[in-house]
Amino acid sequence: MARRFKQIAFIASPTPDAREAAELLMQRYDHVPPEEADVVVGLGGDGLMLQALHRFMGSGKPVYGMNRGTVGFLMNEFHLDDLIERLEVAQRSVVHPLLMVATDVLGLTHTARAVNEVYMLRQTHQTAKLKISIDGQVRLPELIADGVLAATPVGSTAYNLSVGGPILPISSQLIALTPISAFRPRRQGSVLLPSHARIRIEVKDPEYRPVAAVADHTEFRRVARVETQLDRSTDLVMLHDPGQGMDERILREQFG
Repeated sequence: MARRFKQIAFIASPTPDAREAAELLMQRYDHVPPEEADVVVGLGGDGLMLQALHRFMGSGKPVYGMNRGTVGFLMNEFHLDDLIERLEVAQRSVVHPLLMVATDVLGLTHTARAVNEVYMLRQTHQTAKLKISIDGQVRLPELIADGVLAATPVGSTAYNLSVGGPILPISSQLIALTPISAFRPRRQGSVLLPSHARIRIEVKDPEYRPVAAVADHTEFRRVARVETQLDRSTDLVMLHDPGQGMDERILREQFG
């Protein structure tokens, strides 16, 4: 019977545990460079998985992660044995990134994509003053806060959760828009938006109250406005062992 994946590539984070694991796997299994592979096996933590999803974004190449990091929420358990068999039965989780278009105070535009979240954060001791519009309609004329964050379901358990945002099921078709340390309105909490929503956030007085915009690990400074929405044209594929897919992991996270 034909194998599901014929060509495997291994990548690893720079930690000793991850590199040692990758070397042991490469001694045991045939492998090719990532560009030639049908599937990429990543050794490391959640940071390595995010880097891999960014690296192979747009290729449709699935990533099967094995945890050699700390938390490993996005990863499978590490085992040397039965890798081929595990890949054959692995379940697919397909997610889409947020596309961020940031315009700085000079009028220059910058684009980046985020698997987890797009957020805006004050650069100085001055709080940020932000105007938030959804699908062309102003919904919050002024948010005074450290910043604001838009999270995908994958990213809802990361920075979003730490600032009080909700955990979103992977199939929920929602985006969480969560203030970061809101001062006014004082009780402004996280808002759930449909996945097709177009979010526009304008910085009020960006020279006096400078704000940075970040898409995962890509940062732009002194921005005047940010527009973001889900990029449905780009599929990101993660593979997980049966019963360990993203839906199950997020459900377990919601129950502590």
